[in-house]
This record gives sequence, C-alpha cells and structure tokens, in this order.
Amino acid sequence: MKEPSLQARWERRTQAPLLVLAVCFAVAYAVPIVVPDARPWVHRACTHAEWVVWAAFAVDYLVRLGITADRRHFVRTHWLDLCAVLLPLVQPLRLLRLVSTLLLVGRRARMAPQIRLTTYVAGAVVGLLMFGSLAVLSVERDAPEGNIRNLGDAVWWSFTTMTTVGYGDHSPTTGLGRVLAVGLMLSGIALLGVVTANIAAWFIARFERDDRAERLQLAAIEELHAEVRALRAEVSRLGGPQAGRPAAPAPRGPAAPPCEAVAGQPDRASSPTP
Repeated sequence: MKEPSLQARWERRTQAPLLVLAVCFAVAYAVPIVVPDARPWVHRACTHAEWVVWAAFAVDYLVRLGITADRRHFVRTHWLDLCAVLLPLVQPLRLLRLVSTLLLVGRRARMAPQIRLTTYVAGAVVGLLMFGSLAVLSVERDAPEGNIRNLGDAVWWSFTTMTTVGYGDHSPTTGLGRVLAVGLMLSGIALLGVVTANIAAWFIARFERDDRAERLQLAAIEELHAEVRALRAEVSRLGGPQAGRPAAPAPRGPAAPPCEAVAGQPDRASSPTP
C-alpha cells in the first residue's frame, strides 16, 4: 500500500483544528453584529480572533506550498486559496475576511474524503444563510433607506434570496448589500443544482443496479437452457442410432383357428350335397 505524501498527512492532521478555528471565526464575526452595544474590548477581541483565524489559514497555505513537490502545479491548482489569503490584505474590511475564510474552509472541506456531499451541501447552506444574514445586517443596518434593521429581517431576507423567491418585503439598498444579494442568489442556484444532480445520480445508480441484476438473471436462465440442450444432445449420443427412432409395434400372435361348427349342426362346407 502506497504511503500518503507529506502534504496529504498535513491536510489530514490540520483539518479538524482549522474547522474549530472556523467556528471560532463565526462566533467572533457574529457577536459584534448581533450585540452592537457590547463593550469595546469585546469588539477588539472579536477583531483579533478574526485576524488570528485568517492568519492560521494563511500559514496553512504557506506550509502546504513549502512541502509540496511541484510548487508551480500547486499554485495553479490552488489559485482560489491564494486569492482568499491575499484578499483581506487589499483592504482591512471584515467582509473581506469573511469571504476569504469561507473560501478557505470550503476548499479544505472539499479536500476531505470523509465528508460526504450531503453533509457538505447542508453545511454550505447553513453557513451561507448565517454569514449572509450577518453580513447584510452589518451593511444595511445603518443605511439611510435600509429596511433590514434586525437579525430576523436579515435571516428572512437570506432565505428568500437563496431560494430565489424574492418577496420584495426586504431588500438591500446599498451597493455592497446588493453584491451580497447576487452572491447569495448564485450560491442558492448552485446548491440547488448540486442537490438535484445528487438525487438524479442516486436514481440512475439504482436503476442501473436493478438493470444489472435483471441482466444477470437472464444470463443465468440462458446458461441453464444451454446446459439442458447439451444434456439432451449427450443423451441422444449415448443412446446410439436407435435412440431417436420410435419404438417398434408389438408382434402379433398366430392366426386364430377357423371357427368350429356349432355343436349339433353339420358343417355346410364339408357336408355332401344331396
């Protein structure tokens, strides 16, 4: 059995710690938005936690880049990771750190073979709903013409946006809020397509399995028919040339003697004519 590479061992060992850090990032991102009146040190602690989580993912990327055998191939195939690492450095916005962390968590989750597609889709839906609600609330809460003022409105807007229903009772009014809306719409369509494709693939696999079983049964029946025909031919060969002829009729016995004359009456054929 081939031993896993150093990069594969590193990704397997760091997967759980990075997921825990991602949960810590979610808490640190949500607290200042849900509790805007918290003390200043709470806001500072949450900001530091966000940067620590982003730095952990950046270090993870650099370590994987250092231990890989072909660095150019790694950069070409992991360009999204590189963009997510460099994104918060462009402008120190909390929303950029949110986007980059979501991208990095998604990339690491897809590389984990034990996480199934259904679990990944469910986690992506919950994560997008939560982070989309918090992000649009942080953007639209202080907008002059905004109509998303609390967490309940933000969650309702995220649901209607991801499902592309769009009731219109709540909608973003700022440019950044509309960008978030476009991202949620596209994400909802993509996730719906993944779920539909997964269900269709399950049905196709089930039909193929049933069809395969039916073909195996037909092949077994044909094999039995071939064996029966071979046995009949073998029996005919062992029986010799008479085996296929019909049975001869039973031999008849000797001819019955002529009827004797009735007692008391002379035989007309032998009696002399008067």
